[in-house]
Amino acid sequence: MTSRLVLVTPALTASLREARFDDGCALDAAGLRQARAAAATLPAAERAWCSPTVRCRETAAALGLDAVDAPDLAALDAGRWRGEALAEVGAREPTALAAWLTDPEAAPHGGESVRAVCDRVTAWLESAAEPDGRTVAVAEPEVVRAAVVRALGAPEAAFWRTDVPPLTMVELSGRTGRWNVRIGRPL
Repeated sequence: MTSRLVLVTPALTASLREARFDDGCALDAAGLRQARAAAATLPAAERAWCSPTVRCRETAAALGLDAVDAPDLAALDAGRWRGEALAEVGAREPTALAAWLTDPEAAPHGGESVRAVCDRVTAWLESAAEPDGRTVAVAEPEVVRAAVVRALGAPEAAFWRTDVPPLTMVELSGRTGRWNVRIGRPL
């Protein structure tokens, strides 16, 4: 049977607007308004999951989901870069940032590598594949990137070449080991 999984990215936060590594901030007023307005466009689902981050929990609540926390949907651990702007890190540690953006196994910030995120998300996809009904998960953009990369069998180097805007849906249908991807439907 076919599993249907809808991945929804969180609404806007100050960190997203400022291109900062997630620092646990809440949705801003515009993001909360947009998520509430999008609630009626979300497809019905039998199950709802969300990343344990503040922005994903708040997005799920604003969408009217009674979502269960899924630790495997957590944001990529950016280690010591957490809360910093990408531009600040690039100015201070250009070689480390370049390595992280080009080598899927690099984790110069002391956190998690792209490969580790892809592996974590793959394990979650295998466990979340339910043959009956639809599952909705509010997940961090990097989690959605990892799901798309693995679903398509793309190289992990494609991770950073996959744009995932706030408050959009990516739909996966299929089964463990073979997914079809419908990308970027706005809520």
